[in-house]
Amino acid sequence: MGRAISPATRERLTSPAVAPIVIKLGSSIVADDRGDVRADVLAGICDQIAELHRAGRSPIVVTSGAIARGMGVMALALRPRAMDELQAASAVGQGRLYRVYDELLADRGVRSAQVLLTFFDISARTHYLNARQTLRKLLDWRVVPVINENDTTTTDEISFGDNDFLAAQVAILMGAELLVLLTDAGGLYTADPRLDPSAELIAVVDEFDALEGFQIGHATSPLGSGGMRSKVVAAEMATAAGIPTMVASGLEAGTVVRAAAGEPVGTRFAAREGRYSSFKLWLKYAKPTRGTVVVDSGAARALREGGTSLLPVGIIEVTGEFDAGDAVEVAHDGELVGKGICNYSAKELRRVHGLKSGAVREVLPRASEEAVHRDYFVLA
Repeated sequence: MGRAISPATRERLTSPAVAPIVIKLGSSIVADDRGDVRADVLAGICDQIAELHRAGRSPIVVTSGAIARGMGVMALALRPRAMDELQAASAVGQGRLYRVYDELLADRGVRSAQVLLTFFDISARTHYLNARQTLRKLLDWRVVPVINENDTTTTDEISFGDNDFLAAQVAILMGAELLVLLTDAGGLYTADPRLDPSAELIAVVDEFDALEGFQIGHATSPLGSGGMRSKVVAAEMATAAGIPTMVASGLEAGTVVRAAAGEPVGTRFAAREGRYSSFKLWLKYAKPTRGTVVVDSGAARALREGGTSLLPVGIIEVTGEFDAGDAVEVAHDGELVGKGICNYSAKELRRVHGLKSGAVREVLPRASEEAVHRDYFVLA
């Protein structure tokens, strides 16, 4: 299990923190290939969570593994593909999985709470804010939230797909100081180390463009749905919010505590400058789009370079069916420009696209001047 926590690391943990630490455990960390809980691994991670808690930090756990645990109980050899089977496996496994966390943390003097979220809870702004309030209250009460996707009520269309995305969304939601993505690998490598013995660990990622030449794939365990690429996407989301992210081994002792103490473990993705507001991050990564508006070259340039609002006169085509208040993609010449909340329905926008503001008011007297206001638009 690797090296233990040093006294110097413990001392660094006591530095004051104003934001929580989000710790995500993948299915390969939670369960073995048979779907049985890795009790020794989870015990070691709960030791570290308890240590963070005692040091005054605010850990939040995002866990995968409910489906894997259900597969183990039901003796399923392979992860199901049909949605009803996935939901049933999750229903079997979720309670059993949380009970493991609850008992392990309770044995270490830490209270926990089960929190199940759906994509709708993140994509609907009111639900998003309610989830934040609940999680903040739990942290105020010194309770460790143990979060998972509510697989039993989700659908293909409204699923996180894997909990790396969920963990990044929780980190953004809570303004976390750090996101730690635990996997069965030592971090991000230049290639899959299981297939290429010459693969090297990438210690720090400052620019995501630098990863384009590496073989970062979607390979996952028989029990999981993620892979290293999903962790890179999650890191890209979190670092855009100014949240440093680490991808590291959950099988090595002390990884979480060392990461929280600022020590180098696994692969560190540095927080990026020019961070978006929490609202625009929600809009960019969580709010689903319902249609597309195609704009001319002048409007595309103004959006990209001038930070302006999108007016109906710059729109040349409207696709999809959406209502006012829905998010739409904004595209030009086959490329995505950005995403924004539209002040018009698709039906209304088809009536006024290409018209100047005066003509728009003649057709729709009470319409907003902007199709998409700059405050509700984010670049791709």
